[in-house]
Amino acid sequence: MPGKRRMAQSARAARCLGVRSRPGALALVACLMGVPEARAFDLFGLFGREEAPPAPRPDALPYAVRLQGVEDDDLLSALQDASTLYRLRGEPPPDGEGLLRRAEADATRLVDALWGYGYYSGTVAFRIEDVVLGGDAAARAAVRAAEATRNRRLVAVRISVEQGPLYRLRRIAVRDASGRPLDLPARLTRVGDDEPARSATVLAREARIIDQLRAQGHPFAKVVRREPVVDHADRAMDVAFTVDPGPKAALGAVAVRGTSSLDPAVVRSFIYAEPGDPYSPEAIAGIRRSVTRVEALGGVRVREGEALDPDGRLPVFVDITERAPNLLGVSARYSTVDGPGVRGYWANRNLFGGGESLRIDADLSYLGLGQDYYARRRKLAGIETNGLGGRLAATFVKPALFGTRNDLLAGAFIGREVQQSYLSDAAGGTVALRHRFSDTFSVQAGIEGQVGYARDVLGRVDYRLIGLPVSVSYDSTDNPLDPTRGIRLTASATPYPSFLGSDPGLFVAKAQGSTYYALDEDANTILAARLGFGSISGAGLAEIPASLRFFAGGGGSIRGYAYRTVGPIGPFQLPIGGRSLLEGSVEARIKITDTIGIVPFLDAGTAFASSLPDFDEPIRYAAGLGLRYYTGFGPIRVDLAVPLNPDKALKQPPVALYISIGQAF
Repeated sequence: MPGKRRMAQSARAARCLGVRSRPGALALVACLMGVPEARAFDLFGLFGREEAPPAPRPDALPYAVRLQGVEDDDLLSALQDASTLYRLRGEPPPDGEGLLRRAEADATRLVDALWGYGYYSGTVAFRIEDVVLGGDAAARAAVRAAEATRNRRLVAVRISVEQGPLYRLRRIAVRDASGRPLDLPARLTRVGDDEPARSATVLAREARIIDQLRAQGHPFAKVVRREPVVDHADRAMDVAFTVDPGPKAALGAVAVRGTSSLDPAVVRSFIYAEPGDPYSPEAIAGIRRSVTRVEALGGVRVREGEALDPDGRLPVFVDITERAPNLLGVSARYSTVDGPGVRGYWANRNLFGGGESLRIDADLSYLGLGQDYYARRRKLAGIETNGLGGRLAATFVKPALFGTRNDLLAGAFIGREVQQSYLSDAAGGTVALRHRFSDTFSVQAGIEGQVGYARDVLGRVDYRLIGLPVSVSYDSTDNPLDPTRGIRLTASATPYPSFLGSDPGLFVAKAQGSTYYALDEDANTILAARLGFGSISGAGLAEIPASLRFFAGGGGSIRGYAYRTVGPIGPFQLPIGGRSLLEGSVEARIKITDTIGIVPFLDAGTAFASSLPDFDEPIRYAAGLGLRYYTGFGPIRVDLAVPLNPDKALKQPPVALYISIGQAF
């Protein structure tokens, strides 16, 4: 091709690739057409369907347009979006001259749409009636032919496209304003052998380059010039980016704005980034993520400053909105194993203006004798109950004590617990301090007391416990209800020593961890695994209240087995719980569409009579398949599980169904 044509095509591609806010072929079209962005995309236009054109009439020239020669469906949609003839076919021109102008305007637009999709040698031809457009004589003939159809029939308009070969992206170069190459990872400039030279591909590569520079601490990185050069002989395109990285910056002061009834110091205590820390988009995202943990807040917007401060740091602004403080809720449930239940709660999320939360929960349940498999066995064992159980609890949290990262937590409860194999009445309370080292890691220590009694097949245990619980928590996951990456770890140890008045004296340890790993960049396939452990020492099994022992089985444990029935079995074939626990799960969370997924899973574990797991006792296994429906607030979970090696002495259902919100772990 002559040099002038090559230069003209490269210049036009450069101009249209400069429209950064409009990706793909539509960016080229909008650039060259000069139309508003929403019109270029025409999200609610006619392109997803064919509609009948208007009927012939005397005051206009309705026409039927056909676009042929295109094999790529995406390209066809782009050409239809770009074509004035196609977009305005429902609004016929008044005369042949108007129809001709639409066709002449489409000539440039459709060629540029072809270029946007990498077809740089593509051509477009137009035919009105039997006249092929090209030159003044053909234009006049086309107008006459169109006018001859007035009020008789539709004007036949045909657009013939020769795609030509798909050009490839051959080379990408990135340099600074002085022409020196920038030091970037090779993956950002490496080009595959069959990577198409499409505008969307080039703009996506540009975005990745800017993201990399921002991740390296350059908040104002930008592309100042883009130079695509088309080589028709080799059917390839080379692109050179001239990039201004801008200064490397650290984080500056973080300003909190928008508080009215909430003390801003509470919000600041949840901001773990300090002035002078390196800037990165992840650091900005971390600020927003941690601030949203303040329950009194509704909306959080973190905005970067537009210029560095005198110290060369980037100011950060946190704009917040507060939510209504009071919260009231009620829910009902039913289980074929546990019977019906109802729960209500009231909460205030900013009680005294310091982000304090007070929540009161009331729960009432009924373990119906008609559907309870263990009811007859309990009666034979002398465990008399009318099946009614309930719990009243209050929880108070004072975050950011004196503006620090220390939180005060207090709680109290009273209730009756009725389970398949035991009955327990208890009351207690706890006071603790929690220190947040970061958004992911915290430690907690306090004092708790509990008094009550528990009755099961091993007898009645009256107890009084005063403990000193200590716990640690680490959570680096990206979503509380549907994590795709990261680790969750919780561990606690609570001594209940006799010298503090505990009877019996106990030591309780618990730990649970889960991990999540995405197999693909879009996190459509995730491997998830969970492991839980527990141990009680200091007393024999019969001396430990049944409500404190470990049980396995159920939707949050080993799916497929009845709730709290896996573990040691006592007289009358009633579960008695154990002094230790070991259980785990593995899942493959596979998205089929954006909203539907399947989850094959395997669960295993049991409770042990000894204070440490004794692997001479049988481990119970279950397998199943889950269905996930992904919503804006989290996935809706439906799991179907089958016990693989149930205890034949116990009546286990052959299959169990679980429905809830959020993943299993």
